[in-house]
Amino acid sequence: MAHDLTTPRDGIPPVLSTPASFREAAAALASGQGPLAIDTERASGFRYDDRAFLVQIRRRDVGTFLLDPEGHRTEFTAALAPVLNGQDWILHAAPSDLPSLAWLGLYPGSLFDTELGGRLAGLDHVNLAAMTELLLDVRLAKGHGAEDWSQRPLPANWLAYAALDVELLLELGDTMAEILDNQGKLDWASEEFEYIRNTHSTITGPAEATWRSVRGVASLTRPEQLAVARELWMIRESIAVEEDRAVSRILPNKVLIEIARLLPRTARELVRVKGFRRSEVRFWGEIIQRALESDPRTWPTRDRPPRGLPSRQTWAAEHPDSWERFSNARTLLDDLSADLAIPVENILKPAVLRTVAWGATVGREIRSPLDLPDVLRDYQARNWQVELTAPILTETLFR
Repeated sequence: MAHDLTTPRDGIPPVLSTPASFREAAAALASGQGPLAIDTERASGFRYDDRAFLVQIRRRDVGTFLLDPEGHRTEFTAALAPVLNGQDWILHAAPSDLPSLAWLGLYPGSLFDTELGGRLAGLDHVNLAAMTELLLDVRLAKGHGAEDWSQRPLPANWLAYAALDVELLLELGDTMAEILDNQGKLDWASEEFEYIRNTHSTITGPAEATWRSVRGVASLTRPEQLAVARELWMIRESIAVEEDRAVSRILPNKVLIEIARLLPRTARELVRVKGFRRSEVRFWGEIIQRALESDPRTWPTRDRPPRGLPSRQTWAAEHPDSWERFSNARTLLDDLSADLAIPVENILKPAVLRTVAWGATVGREIRSPLDLPDVLRDYQARNWQVELTAPILTETLFR
């Protein structure tokens, strides 16, 4: 029967936040054995970016370290990178942590992602608490992942939660490796882990933000709407950077897009926008007015994205034979997914399936089944995925 673990077995480690303590932690970690269990706590809902405000590291023989890099990030990297880089890392849901670790100059030599391993093993629930309860008979304390981890000091119960995120990660990694090996999936998982590691290996900082990347901008069609959206975004961005605040706490995307869509010209119209804060009507009203009074020759125009695939309804109606082949391929992949107990999206991304099916049956970019493996790899399919799916796609798309 599972037992509760609400605090680390060796107690809550102190938070290390000075260059000297970073060097001491690095020396201790260097003396340990085996892979490193690593996790981060961030504050993207409160701060401008998704940088790590707490880094948790555990290694056999030396225990767990909680490190606060804020204010000494250069010194943090100088101390920890020589010890951590190139080593074997174990993370849970690695793509969520690797970017912030890369911003700190930290990169694994090899990677094991227990969350993805759980998906490939066919587990129904792959959050950390569910997996430790199922596989290690331990119920972890949970509930603080969405807190403001930039605040100081951090409450003791938050620190216990953070330390527990790596407390059993090494054991969980060992257990998952054994399960995947027994299922004949360990090599597949290794390919997936290496793909994740490689895609994060060149990250050095946050991706550059642009106003056109705001979700919903593509729905704006008129130049004056786009001009307002751009101006609102630029002001919001400058405030967010200067004050280190999450953009959602300044002007949420949905509100920004709705203002640009409606083009309110009076205070009364502006306060009617759902989600808009009445107290800020004068400030944002002036921004809107300034955009609308700017030279129309400077207003942006709508981006025309390359023509993509048709809607499903159009595809089925205008190209019924192609749609039938695509549907047959999808059915066989669903069957394969059930047989292997692997989610179908982990076998082949649905978007890749649609693109390949269209290209082979209508677009004619793929003229022979012999081209399929290379085409799939061009869309980032791994070798194990190609080996499993190419025969199915050959059978259904090239009959």
